[in-house]
Amino acid sequence: MSWFESFILGLVQGLTEFLPISSSAHLRLTAAFAGWHDPGAAFTAITQIGTETAVLIYFRKDIARIISAWFRSLTNKEMRGDHDAQMGWLVIVGSIPIGVLGITLKDQIEGPFRDLRLIATTLIGMGIVLGIADRLAARDEAGGRHRALRERKTLKELGVRDGLIFGVCQAMALIPGVSRSGATISGGLLMGYTREAAARYSFLLAIPAVLASGAYELKDAGEGHVSWGPTIFATVIAFVVGYAVIAWFMKFITTKSFMPFVYYRVVLGIVLFILVGMGVLSPHAGESAG
Repeated sequence: MSWFESFILGLVQGLTEFLPISSSAHLRLTAAFAGWHDPGAAFTAITQIGTETAVLIYFRKDIARIISAWFRSLTNKEMRGDHDAQMGWLVIVGSIPIGVLGITLKDQIEGPFRDLRLIATTLIGMGIVLGIADRLAARDEAGGRHRALRERKTLKELGVRDGLIFGVCQAMALIPGVSRSGATISGGLLMGYTREAAARYSFLLAIPAVLASGAYELKDAGEGHVSWGPTIFATVIAFVVGYAVIAWFMKFITTKSFMPFVYYRVVLGIVLFILVGMGVLSPHAGESAG
């Protein structure tokens, strides 16, 4: 991998990680469209450490408060009813599905799941789910002539059941094209949470999963055509760009609809199907040398 490739892929990772459009799919597609080798699951997991570092910094006050309350709750029974202490346990519980499935499906994640036809399918499918969830949220928020406004849930109402459902939604993102934020935010909206609550928990829930995945894949960095230097460079680029994107996205979701992302996902999926069907792209483009 050249330094230019690593710069572009790091830029793509930073731009797409927090948007509900799937960063892993875009890394895969960028390489395919450019005629480069597939950067691979290890490269993707390690560069996500850069974007998760942006989450750690952006939500540093929330994270410090949650960790502090969680540790104190281990020895102080009175703290166990504290919302921040409970959030610590809920992040742990919600991380279980992706941890189990990530290890179980490792071979599929690094192989069959990177097929461009599957990515096109998940882009369209999750796009439709996100669109439905967004419409339901908008209906609750706007009310109507014969329908009262419906108050949506906040993170203070998050329990173990919903935390596990969020976790299962996040685990779906092991398939490129699904999108970690897209799946968890959609799940949250369908369960009746506000956009801000669903997005915030989505980002907090991703921290242990992404950091663990990145650390696990470190052993494979530098193998094949991807060396350590470009991987680290791409990770730094992803961090810088990712921080700017997350700050913008958290403001965007408070007043805007997710529909632009829905349209983008569906159109991109259709275009991808057409290109593969016409033989312009191989469903396994770049994989042989990846």
